[in-house]
Amino acid sequence: MHNALNDLLDNANQIILGKEQQLRLAMCCLLAQGHLLIEDIPGVGKTTLAHTLAKLLGLDCQRIQFTSDLLPADIIGSSIFDPDRHDFSFHPGPLFKQMILADEINRATPKAQSALLEAMEEKQVTVDAATYQLPRPFFVIATQNPSHQLGTFPLPESQLDRFLMRITLGYPCRAAERALLTGQDRHTLIENQPTRLTPDQLRQMQNQVAAVHTSSALLDYLQAILDFTRECTDYHCGLSPRAGLSLLTAAKAWAYMQQRDAVLPEDIQTVLAAVAGHRLSPGNTDSTAAVAAILEQVAIP
Repeated sequence: MHNALNDLLDNANQIILGKEQQLRLAMCCLLAQGHLLIEDIPGVGKTTLAHTLAKLLGLDCQRIQFTSDLLPADIIGSSIFDPDRHDFSFHPGPLFKQMILADEINRATPKAQSALLEAMEEKQVTVDAATYQLPRPFFVIATQNPSHQLGTFPLPESQLDRFLMRITLGYPCRAAERALLTGQDRHTLIENQPTRLTPDQLRQMQNQVAAVHTSSALLDYLQAILDFTRECTDYHCGLSPRAGLSLLTAAKAWAYMQQRDAVLPEDIQTVLAAVAGHRLSPGNTDSTAAVAAILEQVAIP
């Protein structure tokens, strides 16, 4: 399994150039069965990253372009009257796919954004008092433009909290950009990529991630981090129990990617910025500053 995972990451790095750490964090998020938010300026490869992962994982992907006139029914689906049956029947919307690319999610109104809340938390949707299960695996990879750009609606904390991780890509280094300028078209590269991991293999790896061991001392360190954020007045709000579970699951996935069967404090430190940054400082895309005090002041047991 680890050989297949490394092969997948190697192929992804040939398409998304110079962003090895971000790709590993994105894959870590999927192994932890979480949803991913990619926030950056237009044109740095956010959508390309999502399409790359969907192709290499063999997932049925659906792109939804979020705009200011988008309605919840455009995402979830709606009940339409069937004259032959003299009854309403539910017609599923684009949400019923294994991977959803919510492109420019903060260009839609909060009403449209809220259509994802139940789906992301419970992997189901409710329409007219009827509940419909979503396919498994189910992931949402959302891209978001910086909040200072025109035509954006800030994501509320409840929506941000549904994302296990938030990452940024940034500009490529000079060497990576030269390779991008002289290389093959990225869309063509993605189309020519074979599947490296099947959905069944991905689910098997997710089960193995859940079995990664966490010691009592490691949980003490995790709880010390949670307590620090709740007692420190520098943060918008402290980390919730759900955030603590997210941090633990992400650390397990990172340890698994390092071919270890137990979580180390370094695993928590590696994923901390991506998992906690958007929860501690929702409006700040640079999560490094938000977690620097934690790494400095919370001692490892």
